[in-house]
Amino acid sequence: MENPVYHIPALLNESIEGLAIKPDGTYVDVTFGGGGHSRAIMSHLGPHGRLVGMDQDADALANSLNDPRFTFAHGNFAYLKNFVRYYGISGVDGILADLGVSFHHFDSVERGFTFRADAPLDMRMNRSAAFSARDLLNTYSEERLADVLYLYGELRQSRRLASAIVKSRPLSTTGELVAAVRPLLKASQEKKELSMVFQALRIEVNGELDALRKLLSQSLEVLNPGGRLAIITYHSLEDRLVKNFMRTGNVEGKQEKDFYGRVNSPLRLVNNKVIAPDAEEVERNPRSRSAKLRVAELINGN
Repeated sequence: MENPVYHIPALLNESIEGLAIKPDGTYVDVTFGGGGHSRAIMSHLGPHGRLVGMDQDADALANSLNDPRFTFAHGNFAYLKNFVRYYGISGVDGILADLGVSFHHFDSVERGFTFRADAPLDMRMNRSAAFSARDLLNTYSEERLADVLYLYGELRQSRRLASAIVKSRPLSTTGELVAAVRPLLKASQEKKELSMVFQALRIEVNGELDALRKLLSQSLEVLNPGGRLAIITYHSLEDRLVKNFMRTGNVEGKQEKDFYGRVNSPLRLVNNKVIAPDAEEVERNPRSRSAKLRVAELINGN
């Protein structure tokens, strides 16, 4: 059964427009979640169209669409190519990814994604995964923990924070984590910096950036020529990878040029400028404030 508060999709109209949906095309929504984007895609498909909705969180299955043209795939989008092959799909005409954390994850207090309530240190998108935030915080060396906080949370005082966490071990709840780091945070910046701490841990627990790199690479193998790749990001780490990839065909942003000095990329940017939500959407859905949509089209199939 549909859960209307599971997640409010960001940049819905813009992402659907970016996909340039063909009525008889095949599409993959690799972050199905509450199904908001998928329902919009389905509304543009004809009787011979097809949509696969992927999500590594089994909770999303409850939002599955009751339509013979739709298939729900429980899995991480890092394995997109394997899922496409498994379902006998030779190529897809569009891939959509909304990389934001859903309302559902923040509202499910017991999953530990937010510092606003005391809960077990979990943060696993896939509940069957063995590695949790509790494992990370209690087993990583101080140096490795500092690296995670610096690289994925962009926290300047990552070493001091890591030291405070290590001294507070063992940690079992989000409340204990907040108590460990709070003395190092400025009162005026506390919410922002706590969000950065939790973001860093969530990214590491779920291997989010590595999964994104794999998704981007595999998109070149599963998209049909002329197929669209539409990705919504929420922080600079994700956006940098997506921007580099769409401009050059690799996440490092290394440009390969032809004899005439033209950048040789397998993708063509559909919008040269990143697409951001307007004031009306931000007012309706404040969590979309940091959303950025980039869309590219595959020029030549691999």
